[in-house]
Amino acid sequence: MRRREHSSDGVRRAQGLAGLSPAYFGLVMATGIVSLAASMMAYRGLGLALFYLNIVQYAALWVLYGARAWRYPRRFFGDMGVHATGPGYFTVVAATGILASQFILLEGGVVIGAGLFLLSALLWVVLTYAIFIALTVKRRKPHLDKGIGGGWLLAVVATQAVCVSAALLAARTGQPFRIELNLAALTLWLWGGMLYIWMISLIFYRYMFFRFAPRDLAPPYWIDMGAMAISTLAGALLITNAIDDAPYLASLLPFLKGITMLYWATGTWWIPMLVLLEVWRYGYVRTRIEYDPLLWGAVFPLGMYAVCTWQMDAVMGFGFLAGLSHAFLWAALVAWIVTFAGMMHVLFRGLVRRRRGSSA
Repeated sequence: MRRREHSSDGVRRAQGLAGLSPAYFGLVMATGIVSLAASMMAYRGLGLALFYLNIVQYAALWVLYGARAWRYPRRFFGDMGVHATGPGYFTVVAATGILASQFILLEGGVVIGAGLFLLSALLWVVLTYAIFIALTVKRRKPHLDKGIGGGWLLAVVATQAVCVSAALLAARTGQPFRIELNLAALTLWLWGGMLYIWMISLIFYRYMFFRFAPRDLAPPYWIDMGAMAISTLAGALLITNAIDDAPYLASLLPFLKGITMLYWATGTWWIPMLVLLEVWRYGYVRTRIEYDPLLWGAVFPLGMYAVCTWQMDAVMGFGFLAGLSHAFLWAALVAWIVTFAGMMHVLFRGLVRRRRGSSA
């Protein structure tokens, strides 16, 4: 009997590693952006605490993903060619870019930030073409209502995360690399916007013309707003670079400001829509609330909206959006605490079960 318990415990551990969500780097994305938001709004101690925690989380997830790729290569690489799971791998790109931004802004670690930026750019190239080509040549494909969701916009978030770190590095780098970094950031910013238009058209079509069940409103649908929020942040940083010392960008300043406002307005429009859908899901339909790794995809957009609004308010000279930024910072922080507590509860419960199984 004892051998059977040990055996089943080992099976549960194996299933846990094999089934590790490709989107779990959303934990790093969410923690990183809440850290940056807190630091920007004069809560530097909180920002640094989350920054150091994020370094540990980032390293731990690389170990877990490496172990999964080593032990279950067919499952690990196979998930990249599945419409429901493939886009989740873009969280590793976005997480690396967000962590690079944390090092640059919170510690002045330009060298480490540059290394993480190069890693995020490499991951972006590899995953973008690997995932999209795999999904393109795949023989059997799901119908639109089953194959696409808000998680697909993680490709946009990943693109803009690389753009943000490139823009931050450009502002802290001399020639001859400043022009190249600003051009790379501008190119990624524009491509990310184009990709959003393609994808959100399909997602909105799915919303309006296919049956919508509560289970379809998965947390990554908040990326509908989050992708526009990080695009706004990237645009605000490009405007800052143009004003400071980038003649090429300065010639595009009206264009940069106009598109940045377009991104922010689009992201803002999504917020009431998503809130009302959440009320419908949990209040009217009464869907059960439980921890899911995909919940980090809902925490991240809240923090990113706080950061992008703060940055845009400063660079545009509005001066009246600070209160909105603070409100979303606290909403993001509360969401982060609740989701982190849920994650710890699940991990602790799993540990207790394993100990009971080993002592039986």
